[in-house]
Amino acid sequence: MEKKNRREWLSETAATVVSAVTVGAAVSAISRSNTARAEDVPTPEAANEGDNFEFGDGPTLPTVRGMPQGNLCGIPMSRVFLGGNLITGYMHARDLRYVEPLFRAYATEEKMIETLKTAEENGINVVFETGGDFVKKYNTQHQGSMQFIPHIEVDQSKSDQDLADHVQQQIDTGACALYVWGVSSDQMCMSGAMHRVAKIVEIAKKHDLPVGVGSHSLQIPIYCEKEGVPCDFYVKTLHRDDYPSAVPKEKQEDFMWYKNTPGWYDNQWCIQPEEVIAFMQTVRKPWVAFKVLAAGAIAPETGLSYAFAGGADFVALGMLDFQIRGNVQIANRVIRKSWQRERPWFG
Repeated sequence: MEKKNRREWLSETAATVVSAVTVGAAVSAISRSNTARAEDVPTPEAANEGDNFEFGDGPTLPTVRGMPQGNLCGIPMSRVFLGGNLITGYMHARDLRYVEPLFRAYATEEKMIETLKTAEENGINVVFETGGDFVKKYNTQHQGSMQFIPHIEVDQSKSDQDLADHVQQQIDTGACALYVWGVSSDQMCMSGAMHRVAKIVEIAKKHDLPVGVGSHSLQIPIYCEKEGVPCDFYVKTLHRDDYPSAVPKEKQEDFMWYKNTPGWYDNQWCIQPEEVIAFMQTVRKPWVAFKVLAAGAIAPETGLSYAFAGGADFVALGMLDFQIRGNVQIANRVIRKSWQRERPWFG
């Protein structure tokens, strides 16, 4: 048997464990609520089918390398963005403390560049939230053309000039659009300072880029719509709340992801998803949904179907390199099935 060095062993072990965690969460959901099926989880076989993959019936949509394309405020973008958490070495792992260090051992700089390359080869052309340094290196050294949407942060202690300087710093990463980080928006809402969110949107819009507002709580887009905050799009969590590790409905509360609510395990960021879907029906701006798989607790087919059928125009999805092709195939299928949904497509 060939002897492996430590790095090779860690890389292979991390890939195996992370894959097992994702599949295990999907299987648990099947047994508990029947919200996911075994065939929803992309298999290695499906990921290698390539151009022979059967996408089923549905309309002919504009695609690039199999990925449906949209238009965010005039900028052509893939309907699925590559979430930046995994690009920068961060992973939500519920209460499984060993998963993140294993992931960090797997996610070397070389692997992250490979992940960006795999994403672009499969039609994904946007990295979302974080990872700008990797995007710049990939584009300049590997002839890539990946776009980047970084977040901007706001708090009450910062002056308007501080906010303006921060916005410029984020634009200098090569941003094609910006959005207010969901954590910032939530915290401003909790402290009664939503006017600061409106202020940073106003500052950012001076740069002639699309500017969005992100949040985990539905209160934020409700405020923005009511008060006429001039954002161009919304970034709002959307996922089901009936999977095994979700907080029971009767114990769910807004902002519980900051309150250490008993039973919350770092994988639930959307409460009352039916109300989210109903409210977003009234919004006439593009909607980027995120956390749609609840940190791997929901199978990709189930989570993506729920998001796109529920009204999302784009989805930000954290993916490892070996998950990308299968998830693109799933996205192609579910977007076509959702094309005649109730909420019009914006973008």
